[in-house]
Amino acid sequence: MAGWRGSRSRLGGGGDTGGMAMTEHVSSSRTVRLGRVQPQAPGHRTVFCNDREANALAKFKGNSVSTTKYDVLTFLPKGLFEQFRRVANLYFLMISILSCTPVSPVSPITNVLPLSLVLLVSLIKEAWEDWKRFQNDMAINNTPVDVLLDQKWISVPWKKLQVGDIIRVKQDGYFPADLLFLASPNPDGVCYTETANLDGETNLKIRKALEKTWDYVTPERVSEFKGEVQCEQPNNSLYTFTGNLIIQNQTLPLSPNQILLRGCSLRNTEFIVGAVIFTGHETKVMMNAMKIPSKRSTLEKKLDKLILTLFCVLFCMCLLGAVGSGIFINRKYYYLEFSKNSDAQSNPDNRFAVAALTMFTLITLYSPIIPISLYVSVEMIKFIQSTQFINNDLHMYHFESNTPALARTSNLNEELGQVEYIFSDKTGTLTRNLMEFFKCSIGGEIYGTGISEIEIGTAQRNGMKVEVQKSSDVTHEKGFNFDDARLMRGAWRNEPNPDLCKEFFRCLAICHTVLPEGEDSPEKIRYQAASPDEAALVTAAKNFGFFFFKRTPTTIYVRESHVERMGKVEDVPYEILNVLEFNSTRKRQSVVCRYSNGRLVLYCKGADTVIYERLADRDNELKRTSREHLEEFGAAGLRTLCLAYRDLSSEVYESWNEKYIQAKSSLRDREKKLDEVAELIEKELVLIGCTAIEDKLQEGVPTCIETLSKAGIKIWVLTGDKMETAINIAYACKLINNSMKQFIISSETDAVREVEDRGDQVELARFMKENVKNELKRCYEEALQYLRTGSETKLALVIDGKCLMYALDPSLRVMLLNLSLNCNAVVCCRVSPLQKAQVTSLVKKGAKRITLSIGDGANDVSMIQAAHVGVGISGQEGMQAVMASDFAIAQFRFLTDLLLVHGRWSYLRICKVVTYFFYKNLMFTLTQFWFTFHTGFSGQRFYDDWFQSLYNVIFTALPVIVLGIFEKDVSASLSKKYPELYKEGIRNTFFKWRVIAIWAFFAIYQSLVFYHFVTASSITGMNKAGKMFGLWDVSTMAFTCVVVTVNLRLLMMSNTITRWHHVTVGGSILAWFIFVFIYSGIVLPKDQENIYFVIYVLMSTIYFYLTLLLVPIAALFCDFIYQGAQRWFFPYDYQIVQEIHRHEPDASKVGLLEIGNQLTPDEARRYAIMQLPGEKSKHTGFAFDSPGYESFFASQAGVFVPQKAWDVARRASMKSRPKTSRKN
Repeated sequence: MAGWRGSRSRLGGGGDTGGMAMTEHVSSSRTVRLGRVQPQAPGHRTVFCNDREANALAKFKGNSVSTTKYDVLTFLPKGLFEQFRRVANLYFLMISILSCTPVSPVSPITNVLPLSLVLLVSLIKEAWEDWKRFQNDMAINNTPVDVLLDQKWISVPWKKLQVGDIIRVKQDGYFPADLLFLASPNPDGVCYTETANLDGETNLKIRKALEKTWDYVTPERVSEFKGEVQCEQPNNSLYTFTGNLIIQNQTLPLSPNQILLRGCSLRNTEFIVGAVIFTGHETKVMMNAMKIPSKRSTLEKKLDKLILTLFCVLFCMCLLGAVGSGIFINRKYYYLEFSKNSDAQSNPDNRFAVAALTMFTLITLYSPIIPISLYVSVEMIKFIQSTQFINNDLHMYHFESNTPALARTSNLNEELGQVEYIFSDKTGTLTRNLMEFFKCSIGGEIYGTGISEIEIGTAQRNGMKVEVQKSSDVTHEKGFNFDDARLMRGAWRNEPNPDLCKEFFRCLAICHTVLPEGEDSPEKIRYQAASPDEAALVTAAKNFGFFFFKRTPTTIYVRESHVERMGKVEDVPYEILNVLEFNSTRKRQSVVCRYSNGRLVLYCKGADTVIYERLADRDNELKRTSREHLEEFGAAGLRTLCLAYRDLSSEVYESWNEKYIQAKSSLRDREKKLDEVAELIEKELVLIGCTAIEDKLQEGVPTCIETLSKAGIKIWVLTGDKMETAINIAYACKLINNSMKQFIISSETDAVREVEDRGDQVELARFMKENVKNELKRCYEEALQYLRTGSETKLALVIDGKCLMYALDPSLRVMLLNLSLNCNAVVCCRVSPLQKAQVTSLVKKGAKRITLSIGDGANDVSMIQAAHVGVGISGQEGMQAVMASDFAIAQFRFLTDLLLVHGRWSYLRICKVVTYFFYKNLMFTLTQFWFTFHTGFSGQRFYDDWFQSLYNVIFTALPVIVLGIFEKDVSASLSKKYPELYKEGIRNTFFKWRVIAIWAFFAIYQSLVFYHFVTASSITGMNKAGKMFGLWDVSTMAFTCVVVTVNLRLLMMSNTITRWHHVTVGGSILAWFIFVFIYSGIVLPKDQENIYFVIYVLMSTIYFYLTLLLVPIAALFCDFIYQGAQRWFFPYDYQIVQEIHRHEPDASKVGLLEIGNQLTPDEARRYAIMQLPGEKSKHTGFAFDSPGYESFFASQAGVFVPQKAWDVARRASMKSRPKTSRKN
């Protein structure tokens, strides 16, 4: 409904469907009657309270919980199974097994060692995480609670609780299981609970025990309690419960009001006594502990394709070598001693066997082409990006709520840099979800003179100037921003409809589920409401003189002013007979109350559509006027509710109440039956008026949306509000403007209303489908005309929920998708949570585009989980959206930093890491491949086993991790100043097959240089003893050149070079020399003494130093030329930005203050506090500042830019221009 969404429907909407589906097996739950065991019906369970022996026969589950993945016995087999589910690890296992066979040319250590290291690191990580979970489980399972044993309260750990136990929970304690609430010291058997652990809401919920059990408070009295609970089987529906309590031959219906759920805490109540109904993993909270759907980034999926491509290349190389081996082997090479007595791989008479065995030999030899350390390195980089950068970014820290950004997963960092479509909720996401009572209409008269933000924005859009003037005596408090003296301080008595005004105020003060807290004075009272709308309405009633100050389970007390005469204040009790609660189907809430004079009244408030359907057939003029007022409020961006009442006779009420009690006692389909019974009394209503609540836009939303639009991101707003409200919010957000061509597909047309009035649902459905089809076709053809003419006019689509329902039909969804994809903005209004998810999936699966969903409430969970990336806003509606999300932020405007800065950087970094891994492993393997042609395709290895083993895990491991952590093409401020840079991610510029092909070309070129330059130059080389260099001398020389070159190549591809780059690159090269010095000096067994003393012999010759100097230069020369030509003639967008800002010594200080969300003095001060001395970045000429988390003092450190050779050459050919001075 527009303007009011109860938390019950939002949070419990998804639970009903599966509520009864999760049933226990009959054999696991039995009851005891008359001394014999009887099987229990599968639809429900029977619990005997305070009778452990009877319950023991049913074999209910214990209360101990375990959230660990492993135990001591299953850790190794299950952990290894998890690791080998990865295709890459399975591939390396196969290679390791092959290396242990006789056909392997390399020692098993070559492949077994790297795989063992990778598995060890992964298993240690898994064990550590599981150990933390185990410690947490132990702490929870051993928490003490009071249990009734032998008429005494005995403290026992939670894990020893059993179904049917009677327990006592003290104030601020947590409920250890799902309990039936029996009694508390509070009058009328009520208690207050906080459900923050379930849904994040801190609003207190009231729970009321059955009157029959109120006096079971003392242990002596509780020990007499012998009840039988028949209830539903364990299920995951948090907000429903169906059951009966059989006590003293009476059957009493149980509802969620008598159930206290595990994990909730007791507040404002000394203690409660309850009976355990569900334990351990059968509690509702544990049954809801489902994993978030596993998501893999698009880049990671493409990485799988790259690995598959590498495998195909490997297969082709091996096949070529195998065929060559079969052809080459011949007895004419008598000096190789080929004969029939040779092993199968050297037998010239069986060339097929030779080729087959050589195939396996070469697979083992070339296996490093697929990098084993790639996945571990990428995971480590993503983890550091999430925990250190995203979580600690002060530009995404919300000062007011003390909420930082939170990356709940590190799998999708780079996906943030490729988002093309954003699906956003409106309330609480674009708006603040801080509701204020702003205007109202009573009896056909509008009250409230304020001007909303949307009205101001609309006026400014039309070129009008608006001055907001407020009365000097206007009342303004949280939830109430109303300016009209006609209703204040009893002035309503002089209005044309004082009686309707009185009903209006009483409806606001009585029809709700709000809990008052604190002193009963208007200034000090606090309202705990299920939604901000409810709190705003009750606050409005208080300011109008109808002050709700006290609630018991059966009575509401209202302090009424100026009712009988001006100045008179009277406390009036209203007996609450029935509460017909709000849910997403009903879209309304009703209360049946009895006045002290015996008058029976039903007050109802809800969405205009459902209230108007249930009005009595009279006062048509009032209905028409009120509808006009509703449309006027909607156009002003206000959230509306209709209020109505009905006087009831005792006979009508008593007859209806019998049906209501019967429905409430039903064990099956209780919710459905209650809704049907409510329909019987919620009719013939008298319209009172309507309310209008303002939900203001969040700070910085219009600027954020404008920036994201420039970045090539299309934003869709999916909301449950009316079309007028949604359109005006879209205007205020700068999502839609007057220059756009708007396509509006609405069900609110005269033709549709005419068909609706006939009441034929089949005809209505047929008409609606045909109408939507024609509208989609018309809009699509018109959109194509705009596109064909080359018009720069942007397109926007607005569609409501009813039309969307038909547009999502399989026969029409393609047309809807084609139209939507050509629009820059789409607004879907009056949509359900399911429709939000369907629209998201339509673009995700139909258009194959990267999608992001952002929302703040439980009704956004399905949409968040359906998108590639889900972002939750930790706002006013609890934490369910955050708990289901991949990333959490406090404000919508922080999306700018999350996407344009961290997302773009992460995408760039991961692309560079993956392509660099591909390059260095392909190049390394190809040097071995070229050697194969000189060995008769025999599978003779070129490198020593240990060289091959440690190449990826030591000699080239750390620099690439530093690249993935610190790489940055332009600063954060420039990323936001030039949002168009983000389009490179949307186009996937840095991970196209063309880019991979270029890296492959240079890998081939460099491998040829390494192999042929080193081998050719070594032919005439001799050591001091006059001996020629052997295989291991040449291969050690080649390997030294490889290690030096690939590490230097990493520096060439870096836009930002920090101290860590120098440390890791220098350290990796140094590690190689330290290793080879030690390894060459160790005397090994005869068959392994390949490189004994080799490095010492090599370094004693001038050949070593000349080769080490010239070969890397020759190998990197082409890369150097290519990078210069590419930057000069075919620059990327970010390189153009770098050139624009090349004369700025360092922009980090400026960048911090250039961002869209300007730092307030408080935020700037907090920023300054966190400016600890950190990494001072040096740059290569491509980027000019370090991010805020590296060093805030970069500019003050005077770090200037060392120029690259081709930049100097380029500037020499250009006119010199003066340096621009940096403005302070």
